[in-house]
Amino acid sequence: MFYDRAKIYVRSGDGGDGMISFRREKFVPLGGPDGGDGGKGGGIIFVTNPNLNSLVRFHRKNHYRADHGKHGNPKRQTGASGPNVVLEVPVGTVIRNAENEDLLADLTQPDQEVLIVGGGRGGRGNIHFSSSRNQAPRLAERGEPGAEMWITLELKLIADVGIVGVPNAGKSTLLSAVSAARPKVASYPFTTLHPSLGVVTVGEYNTMVLADIPGLIEGASQGTGLGHDFLRHIERTRVLIHLLDGAASDPLVDWAMINQELALYDVSLDEKPQLVVLNKMDLPDAVAWEPILEDEIVKMGYSFCSISAVTGQGVQEMLYRVKKMLDEAPVAETALDEEIVIGPPEDESFSIEQTGSAWRVRGPRIERVAAMTYFEFDDTLVRFQHILERMGITQALEERGIQPGDIVTIGDQELEWGE
Repeated sequence: MFYDRAKIYVRSGDGGDGMISFRREKFVPLGGPDGGDGGKGGGIIFVTNPNLNSLVRFHRKNHYRADHGKHGNPKRQTGASGPNVVLEVPVGTVIRNAENEDLLADLTQPDQEVLIVGGGRGGRGNIHFSSSRNQAPRLAERGEPGAEMWITLELKLIADVGIVGVPNAGKSTLLSAVSAARPKVASYPFTTLHPSLGVVTVGEYNTMVLADIPGLIEGASQGTGLGHDFLRHIERTRVLIHLLDGAASDPLVDWAMINQELALYDVSLDEKPQLVVLNKMDLPDAVAWEPILEDEIVKMGYSFCSISAVTGQGVQEMLYRVKKMLDEAPVAETALDEEIVIGPPEDESFSIEQTGSAWRVRGPRIERVAAMTYFEFDDTLVRFQHILERMGITQALEERGIQPGDIVTIGDQELEWGE
């Protein structure tokens, strides 16, 4: 099976908790705070491997979790960071947020890396909270929670030239004739159920990568057959070979239909440089069609030639024409070379829900702060109250009519509202 789509769950590790600790050594009666910071949680990193050509591993396993950071220690020792989980994917993989289809990364280069979900920040130990007014702070932070999400992986083959056409037009035969690729070949429609790549040598030194795109049918742009699965792999190609079946009842109708499906799926596909190639010139029907098709297709502004993929007639001449078109075609913009890092947004917005005397405050920032707070210590409670005031949550709750004794839930924490 050829797997070019997958949906997986990823979760980064939580940061380790910062420590509340004080120096306790002989002859050092007032040693002061020495609690270390927690370690950073592990992240989820994707890296492209040019030796991979399928997403099959993500069908065997679809949950990936990174380790948490270790807690801080006395003597100002920082906890160890959790190791990152590194997932290898083929070149050409597109990563999207499964919930809203937002594009997270488009990996088009070998050894390209992207950090999709970063690990949680380690909590600060009490060494960071000492001051002239509070030289023995019982104040520290818990580690920041990691992030989690469902993502979709989609493979779009990286090829210079795409071979398109109706089923049984001879695309696989052509690819096997000009390269070392060995796609399945037979005389019935839909022999090829997944794209195949082949490296073609033109002349002594020049090469180009050809992709055999499985046969397209009417309605492919709407997903008929496996239309979307096939059309996706044409997007990255720079030149198209539109192969016509010389034994078909009307190759001209087939050519118009495929072009229409390309335009309906993505108008840019219809605008790619296209060499129209009549195949099966070893058959009488193709020989009869050749002058008719050449006249009509050239009138439409397309280049035309005829070949026999079985006998090799005209194949080398066709490859030279394709290579010339490829050299003249614009080069698509490549992704940035530097590592891409996608971090959590610093969103301080919040919402308040009330059910009788129970209140729930929701918001990315305040829920993260609550998860990082040691509520068992008075100093950290005071700090949390100051954050509520700074973010405007205290005022919003009072304006909504909150009363002493009401329960306020923030994230997993339930707090009693006081005077």
